[in-house]
Amino acid sequence: MTAVETTALSPGARTSGGGFDITRPIFYGFAALLCVLIVLPVSWLLYYSVVDRTGAFTLGNFGKLFSDPAFLDPLLTTFILSFSTGLICCVVAAPMGWLVARTNMPGGMLVRYLVTASFVTPPFLGAIAWELLAAPNSGLLNKFYRVVTNAPPDEHLFNIYSFTGLIFVIACYTFPYVFVLVANALDRIPGDLEDASSILGGRTWDTARKVTVPLVLPALLAGALVAFLQAMTLFGSPAILALPAGFHTMTTKIWSLFQYPPKPELAAAAALPLLVLTVILLRAEHMILGRRGYAVLGGKSGEPRLIKLGRWRWPALALCFAVLLNPIILPYGALLNAAVSPVASQPVTFATMTLHNIEWVFFELSTTRLAVWNTVILGVSTATIGTVLAVVIAYLTTRKAVRGYRILAFLATTPVAIPGIVLGVGLFLTYTQPPFVLYGTLWILLIAFVTISLPAAYQQLQSAVRAVHPEFEDASRILGATRLRALWQITAPLLRTSVIATWCFIFVGTIRELSAAIMLFTSETKVISVLIFDLNESGDLAAISVLGIMMLVITFAVVIAVNRIPGFGGMRLRNS
Repeated sequence: MTAVETTALSPGARTSGGGFDITRPIFYGFAALLCVLIVLPVSWLLYYSVVDRTGAFTLGNFGKLFSDPAFLDPLLTTFILSFSTGLICCVVAAPMGWLVARTNMPGGMLVRYLVTASFVTPPFLGAIAWELLAAPNSGLLNKFYRVVTNAPPDEHLFNIYSFTGLIFVIACYTFPYVFVLVANALDRIPGDLEDASSILGGRTWDTARKVTVPLVLPALLAGALVAFLQAMTLFGSPAILALPAGFHTMTTKIWSLFQYPPKPELAAAAALPLLVLTVILLRAEHMILGRRGYAVLGGKSGEPRLIKLGRWRWPALALCFAVLLNPIILPYGALLNAAVSPVASQPVTFATMTLHNIEWVFFELSTTRLAVWNTVILGVSTATIGTVLAVVIAYLTTRKAVRGYRILAFLATTPVAIPGIVLGVGLFLTYTQPPFVLYGTLWILLIAFVTISLPAAYQQLQSAVRAVHPEFEDASRILGATRLRALWQITAPLLRTSVIATWCFIFVGTIRELSAAIMLFTSETKVISVLIFDLNESGDLAAISVLGIMMLVITFAVVIAVNRIPGFGGMRLRNS
């Protein structure tokens, strides 16, 4: 008899005949909690967008949004930024994905690992690293250029505080989305299709053009939409690079509307176009990836054919590493240099290396301990609550345990369509007034982080619940156990691997989150990401580098630990 069968037959799994079964009230309580998390902030966002300061109905907020150059310029800038980023990501990531998945280029697995490293690097931290590298006066690359060319002190090669600099930095941390989708699509294409083309006389490039490219095109288009969406909704990178350059994107404009004097009505109206466009893009991505694909009839499909590059093998690898210099090698080197250098903008040597920055950040900077403590509390609490909520909702929707389970499934995935900055606005409007005045406490940040992490956690655990056959629970219920007890004693232990991985995923996402946190923090509720943003405004790049390296170490440690769990294949993280 298996352990599961023993649990199902144990006397503790039985319910007394006259006892009150609390299963249904608890399940409906979780469903109500999900509705509150999603519906409440979106409702207040909609309400504030159509009222004026006196509470009277008006469409003037939208009229100003689409007529005032102060709002039209950020809208246009955001569109150009997003389109350019998506195009660059496709041009860069698609060839890299092809080289890694379909050629005999050496070091393909190393390239995949390095792309993963750029994938989990917070974009706002990458933007700060590029400040260290390419600021016009103090950037390390510009200093090196002046030394090599004897250029005058006011001359520079790069200016990261520009529109092109912002596109470059965002593309550095967005192209992994396209790479992963394209590489995975190429991995799944059976070799039989290309072999058939070769047998019929097709040359290598004819086969690629007529067989491989059409099959991978949906993944490439979906990747372009994801890159567009990420560039459109990011806050950290534009706030760090665009504001010093004198221009806004929509996310930074929304944030600026909460500076004194606050204009919540305009902020709500400005947030809605982002929300609507995000929903449209996600729907388009779903339609592209969900369309009917190919099927191989017959026996087992062959392995993908690897194209032999011959003498081009090593140049191809060099090209991949040249690309990865930008999101990984150069930025990480700049952060390490600043963390142990007496002056963040000066190259460090063995003679000048110091640990003073580390000591100052952790023992003298008064806000560090509070930010670390808040981050740990929120990380653990969000991961625990989010995982429990995702397990229960995934169980309810997969097992159809309550009425309206389709609505629950829709609500559980809805937050993926709500940009972090938009959610922050909605939560601010919701919890700064009675009966739930939570602004200024960690509770409002906890609600934001749980909401943001829910869609990915739910999708991961829903797949895991589907893999567990319901006959185990049925046997337990026949022997007297309630649904709740069957979930706790039967299903949950079988989901242990996925639950642990989901918990780690949410924890990492929480410590990286900036977009929502920047709208909701106070001096007593700062987290590490907000502290890094504040230190950047004061120009303390050495302290930022120390905190950034600590964040990266924690992130990579958790990612490595998760990927060592048997049966779990990787983590997907949301940028901020």
